[in-house]
Amino acid sequence: MSTRHVLLGLLASGPSHGYDLKRRHDEQFPEARPLAYGQVYTTLQRLVRDGLAEVDGTGSDGGPERTAYRATEEGTRELSRWAGEITPPAPFVTNEIFAKVVVSILSGGDPAAYLRTQRAAHMGRMRELTAVKSAAGAGLATVLSADYALNHLDADLRWMTTTEDRLTTLTAEVDAA
Repeated sequence: MSTRHVLLGLLASGPSHGYDLKRRHDEQFPEARPLAYGQVYTTLQRLVRDGLAEVDGTGSDGGPERTAYRATEEGTRELSRWAGEITPPAPFVTNEIFAKVVVSILSGGDPAAYLRTQRAAHMGRMRELTAVKSAAGAGLATVLSADYALNHLDADLRWMTTTEDRLTTLTAEVDAA
């Protein structure tokens, strides 16, 4: 996810200061990794440097002084361009779970036990996400984010089942190489 573009998207609704942008990010992308304040301010500085955002003013409203930022016309065009780009499917399959299965075979470990333990971890995470999306008052962003993660976890579980069924053949191929 492009933090730069997400912040530009949040600025599209009007000027905001870094604290508000961080809070809104965490609300709009509830299952995403929360942004650190330092990341927000560093990204805002880069947006200003690149002409995609500008300082809209400073104020304190009785608290600490805060700088508000707004997207420039160039920033709005850049956001529109980015939002319309098709995200290409990954050109290479990198799967840490698969790598651990192969390394387990190479090192004389127990790949089937690893897959069972990993499956249990996935199932636990799926239960957590189901509770999050089923909670009273869960917003649509939370539900959609949880659904996305649940579908990916489900695909991993199906892959683990297929891999476990093929471990004998995989072990023979890895050992022969």
